[in-house]
This record gives sequence, structure tokens and C-alpha cells, in this order.
Amino acid sequence: MSDNQKGGSPALNAFNAVNEKMGKYRWIICGLLFFATTVNYMDRQVLSLLQPYLADKFQWTNSDYADITATFQFCYAIAMLFAGRFIDWLGTKRGYFVALTVWSLGAIVHAFAVGIGTVVSPLFTLFGVAMPVSVIGFMFGRMVLGIGEAGNFPAAIKTTAEWFPKKERSFATGIFNSGSNIGAIVAPLTVPWIAHHIGWQWTFIIIGFIGFMWLAFWQYYYGSPKEMLAKGRINKAEFDYIHSDADEQALEKKALAEGTDQKVQWFKLLKYRQTWSFFVGKFMTDGVWWFFLFWLPAYLKAEYGITGMGVMLPLAVLYSMTMVGSIGGGWFPEYFIRKGKEIYAARMTAMLTIAFFPLLVLFAAPLGHISYWFPIIIIGVGASAHQAWSANLFTTVSDMFPKKVVASVTGIGGMAGGIGGVLISKIGGWLFDYYGALGHIETGYSIMFAFCAVAYIISWFIMKALVPQFKPITDL
Repeated sequence: MSDNQKGGSPALNAFNAVNEKMGKYRWIICGLLFFATTVNYMDRQVLSLLQPYLADKFQWTNSDYADITATFQFCYAIAMLFAGRFIDWLGTKRGYFVALTVWSLGAIVHAFAVGIGTVVSPLFTLFGVAMPVSVIGFMFGRMVLGIGEAGNFPAAIKTTAEWFPKKERSFATGIFNSGSNIGAIVAPLTVPWIAHHIGWQWTFIIIGFIGFMWLAFWQYYYGSPKEMLAKGRINKAEFDYIHSDADEQALEKKALAEGTDQKVQWFKLLKYRQTWSFFVGKFMTDGVWWFFLFWLPAYLKAEYGITGMGVMLPLAVLYSMTMVGSIGGGWFPEYFIRKGKEIYAARMTAMLTIAFFPLLVLFAAPLGHISYWFPIIIIGVGASAHQAWSANLFTTVSDMFPKKVVASVTGIGGMAGGIGGVLISKIGGWLFDYYGALGHIETGYSIMFAFCAVAYIISWFIMKALVPQFKPITDL
């Protein structure tokens, strides 16, 4: 009987034999990244879920809330630039530990915002800035949270590059990035209940404390593939599979032989079109996700009078949809790879397809008068597309850059995304106050939804113009 009759070619049978022996420890690492990202998004979403209550309690305007959210986004953006460099310098394990510690403390600090605002407000007065004490206190909490959370994605993307071959990276990224959707589902199901039964301060404390629990698992389970091989936690077959990208191995050997494996300066990274392609992709589209994350509870209140525990079901449905987008989007390029496309071409083809789905968000406002479920489902499709897009966008970095600079380039792009988020938040706050005063707040939301719809198509064409063909960086 031939090999084909037995069930495949000799090469395929050999691969299956190796795969059967190969361990799956890398997926435990992916699980750790998933839970860290879940915690990350739970911590950042508590404020948006409590916004309707806190806005009434402290008499915030939309612009006040925009100032608070923009503080997070601005600090997140600036810290992203340094976080990537910090992770590359300190190493994945220690860098991630520090980042999660800082953002967990930042989450808890929100519980003491009024007291902090009372202490800090004289400094604002000294410089002629008049702001409510509560706004100042929450801005401080968002600042600490933003600085810490900036480390999550540079560390996670670097970890993925260290633990997965290129063909699995977007799928692994889609899985861990779906933690953002789980966090966005769990938060609406828990935050209103905790706030209602225990108090809003305890909501920040309890959710913030979860991050410290994760740290224990990270310390125990994480190490580099080389360290885990030495400890016997992974076998040689899995180690070889992780390092099966011949181009990456050749570059690493070359760098070691030439003594060029030292850290690379930021400014050198800015000379590459690949860096600017990632920069544009993040700048144009991250703000869309920030807008959905921070403004949807306010939208449901302004348009439909839905507040408190009433937001639980709509947001849970919406973010359940985004989990499908994240994992499915991470898998999607593999379809084109199997069709014979090389990895970068497959990824860009997948991203172009994904970029058309957010166009449905153009219909969110026009159909909203029928039922609030129409904008919820439509925005859910747009948010799902963002997560699918994001899983692939992140992976373009490890496709083209050496592992030693993956976190740094991710940080540069993350900074761009944060700046885009600041602009979206500030413009949104201004539009909602302006049209709200005219009695037509729905016009403000229609304008924002229109941008969310077209951002991905515009971004894709700019990225494609910057990097028309796959071109890995070989001179770092």
C-alpha cells in the first residue's frame, strides 16, 4: 500500500508524527496572555460602565468625561513608546510583571479619586486651571492606569513572537486579544452589581485586585522556550517547532556572529516604511475601539435612557460578538496561506476583507429609531471587525521585524493608537455637548459612527502604499 493510500504523503505523515509528539506548552503561555488581557480590559472599562452614575453624582458634562478618558489615552499613548523599549530592555517576564502591578494599583486608585482630587486641585488652581475636584482625581487614576496598561500589548506581542512560529502568531494573537472581549463581557455583568450592592469605590478595588492574583501564575509558568526546555516543561519537538522560521533563525545567527544583537535605538526604527505602516494602522483604527469601549454606555443612556444594570445584556451581547471576530480574524490568514499566498500577502488580503465590515456601522444611527438592538448588533459587527483587524495588524510587526525590536515597534504603534484615541474622545465629547445643547445629540453620534465605518478602508490603502510587498528588516 502506498503512502497516499495510507493517509497522506511521506512529508505529511512525518509532520503528523512529529506533531503528535510535540507538546502544547506554548498554548499555556497564550492562556496567560489571554487572562492578562481580560484583566486589562476589565480594569479600563469600569469607569465607562459607571459613567452614567458618576456623571449624575458629580455633575460631569460630556467634556468633563472626555477629559478623564483623554487623560488615560494620552498617558497610555506616551507610555506606550517607553513601554515597548522597557519590555525589550528588561525582558518579557519582569517587564510584564511590573506593567501589571502598576496598572492594578492604578485601577484601585480610582476608589480614592475624590480625596486625591482634593489634595491635587490646588496645583491646578495655581496654574489657572479650573476643574471639579472629582474630575482631577479620576484623571490621576486614569493616568496611573494608562501608564501601566501600556505594557500589556508590547509584552504580549513580544511573548507571542518568542513562543510561536509566524504561521501561528495571528491565531495566537487573536486568542489572547479575545481576552479584551471577555473582559468587556464580564465587566458589564459584574460592575453594575458590585456598585449597586457594595458601592462604586469597592468596584474599582475588587476588579483591580484581580491583577495581583494573575501575577502568581505568571511567575510560576512563564519563562523563555530555552528556559522551559532546560526545565523539561517543553520537549525538543515543540522547541524546534517554535523556532521553525528559517528566515528568523538566519537573522538571529547573523546578528550573533556580527555582534549586532544589541538594543536598537528608536530613531533608527523610524526610518523604515514598515514602522510607519504599523503606525498608520494603529492611529487610524485604535480610536474606533476606544470610542466603542468608552462611549457606548453613555450612548445607550443618551439615546435610549438605559442605565445601571440595564446595560448588562446589550453590552454582553455586543462583546460576545467581538470574541468571534478576534479568534476568527486571527485564523483568517491561514485560509489564504493554504491557497498558496505567502504570509504577509495572506495577512493583507485578510485585512482588506475585514475592512469592509465596519461600513455597516453607517446604518447604526439611521436604524436606531426602530430599536436599540439594531445599533447594538451593527456596532457589534464593527467592533468584531476591529478585533479581527487588530489580531492581524499586531502580527505584521513580528512578520517583518526581528524579535529583539518587536516590543519597541509595537510601542511606537501603540503610541499612535493612543493619540488617535485622544482625538476621537475629545472630538466626541465636543460633538455630543454641542449637538446635545441643540437637542440633536444623535447627529453627533452619527458623525462619529461615520468615521468608525470608513477608518479601516482608508488605513488599509495607506498601509499598502507604504509596504506594497513583504520586505523583512534584515539590517538591525
